Amino acid sequence: MRLSSSQFLLFGMGSKRRKLVYAKGGRLLDAWTLEVLREWHVETESFVPSEYCVRIHDRSGKEIVVFEDEEGVWVKENERIEPLTLGERVNLPRFECHPYAACLRALHAEILVNITPFGPVPNLWVYPRPWYRDAAMMLMCLARTGNLHLVEAWVMGLHKVFDYNNGCEEPDNIGQVLYMVSLFGAKDHPIVAEAIKSISKFRRGDCIVGLTDFAEHPVYQTKWLKFGLRALGLDDPFKIPKVPDPYSAIFWMDFRDQHVPCERFSPQVKSLYPYLAWAEAHFYGEPPPEPIEQVTSPLTWEAKASQAEYWRLKELARAGVIPCDDVNRQIARPHAWHAAEMFLHLHEWGHCNASKLQRPERQDFAATERSD
Repeated sequence: MRLSSSQFLLFGMGSKRRKLVYAKGGRLLDAWTLEVLREWHVETESFVPSEYCVRIHDRSGKEIVVFEDEEGVWVKENERIEPLTLGERVNLPRFECHPYAACLRALHAEILVNITPFGPVPNLWVYPRPWYRDAAMMLMCLARTGNLHLVEAWVMGLHKVFDYNNGCEEPDNIGQVLYMVSLFGAKDHPIVAEAIKSISKFRRGDCIVGLTDFAEHPVYQTKWLKFGLRALGLDDPFKIPKVPDPYSAIFWMDFRDQHVPCERFSPQVKSLYPYLAWAEAHFYGEPPPEPIEQVTSPLTWEAKASQAEYWRLKELARAGVIPCDDVNRQIARPHAWHAAEMFLHLHEWGHCNASKLQRPERQDFAATERSD
């Protein structure tokens, strides 16, 4: 999928900080109300997502930096630093010595900004509720970066086994809920008993079967169930069925040897839902499916998702934050599942294949210059 040019940078990592967006051309807005908080007459601006900042030179020659760190979001004008929003401390590892360190930092930020007061969401604009599948992948990244504390209250407050976001009970949610609870050692959480009880609705012999994304995916669903049960140290009597299931290849976390070859996702499908391309590449041990060093901010997206509320993007386009083309083509950027799959694949691939990788020419990943 060819995306139209877009330049904005989100700030507000975690659920406690105000969500802010810097829009190309010198405006800093509240990301949800679109209230303009600061405005500068820009001569040049540089987006540096790997450093969580935008650098501006205004027409009077003043240097301004809007940046985020472990403590909050700040604006620096010449030598004066002022907080814009503070909140819960986040851990921001540098991924030193990793060949894609700058990219990992930028992807990590796109996951963190999609953690909201109502939970981790795929995209803070078009998804008003968390999706358990996306959330589980986000938490997999947070576990690696020491940021689980940012979602602990949400996980411990879960009281429904299914998210019902596709209008039905999807059986992969069972394993996802069990896995998320396991990250906090909460074997006695009330939702564990509810999840175990719900298995009977979908059990078919030694596996489970139901609708996920409006189709049966017994391999994927059973893999998630086994993964969740084992994460909690619970009895696992289930067996992965030996049947073709294209979703089997997006579950790369375990059981990779239990897979019946089948038709892979089409280029068209992967262009709309790029997390499928990254997960599939991870499963097969293939190189990254996108030329990541050429991607500008934001790095991730999803398009034409059946349940995404794209009408919410209209005000962003009117405010000049995103191009109108994103509304017309139903594209939401950034996207947390896409970011998580990229992060997890690159993190592993870079360590295992460092000698094969070509380093980006510059470490200021996706930095772009603009002159008025």
